[in-house]
Amino acid sequence: MIPEDTINEIRQFITDRDWRRFHTPGNMAKSISIEAAELLECFQWSDEPRDGDWEHVHEELADVMIYCIQMADLLGVDLDEIIHSKMEKNAKRYPVELSKESSAKAE
Repeated sequence: MIPEDTINEIRQFITDRDWRRFHTPGNMAKSISIEAAELLECFQWSDEPRDGDWEHVHEELADVMIYCIQMADLLGVDLDEIIHSKMEKNAKRYPVELSKESSAKAE
């Protein structure tokens, strides 16, 4: 899903700055949430980004993804594996015949 050279670029960025010691699972989870809130802020009061600033949206989305990649790396989990596993669970929880054209949350 994410090329290994991209993951290695993120790892090198962290290593060069000696930031690994700050990257605990709790800190990573907090950072993901903070960056996701910054992404959400781009759409506050509208379904379009404030001032049409899609570049800012892209930057905030990248920040969320970078922290997610860092957390997966820290935990030693394979992103493809956990995504496919979750999609299998979602498919069982939201079968097409019951979920199509419905935004209702499954019980």
